[in-house]
Amino acid sequence: MSAFTPVVLWMTGLSGAGKSTIAFALEKKLQSENVLCEVLDGDVLRNGINKGLGFTEADRYENIRRTAEIAKLLCSNNFIVICSLITPTNDLRDIAKSILGDKFKLVHIATSLEICKKRDVKGLYGKALKGEIPNFTGISAPFDAPEKAHFIIDTQNQSENQSVEALYAFLRDLH
Repeated sequence: MSAFTPVVLWMTGLSGAGKSTIAFALEKKLQSENVLCEVLDGDVLRNGINKGLGFTEADRYENIRRTAEIAKLLCSNNFIVICSLITPTNDLRDIAKSILGDKFKLVHIATSLEICKKRDVKGLYGKALKGEIPNFTGISAPFDAPEKAHFIIDTQNQSENQSVEALYAFLRDLH
């Protein structure tokens, strides 16, 4: 029996904030302890089950709805699910919460737009600033800081390892 309660850690933050990096590192740590867990990463999902969805309001809604439904199925089978999606508005986060109920734990990866632009490993901010990517969160589409995050990680002032250890401790204490 795992010392962890099956929950869905819904990680929100700007592109480049560190969501995926932290999600996959936490997954690796949990799996090393034989804890059932799975990462649902926004980029990976958009290449598969959410392929064809754009970034309109309706498409963002459907992206979140599908992801939350998958997370719910996994969580009901005793998985810890780590969702790594920008989820830019409180309304979209509320959709996930309405599907997941009390299993939903919102984690804000709080990194400033300036830092995310500097990281820009995918070159997305540069393209968005040139107008090549419409509806890009933080540039031509809004990002609402979460109103009710269960946990906040500041990747500007914490290393990847510190962030993972802090989130691991949060998860461990969720009995």
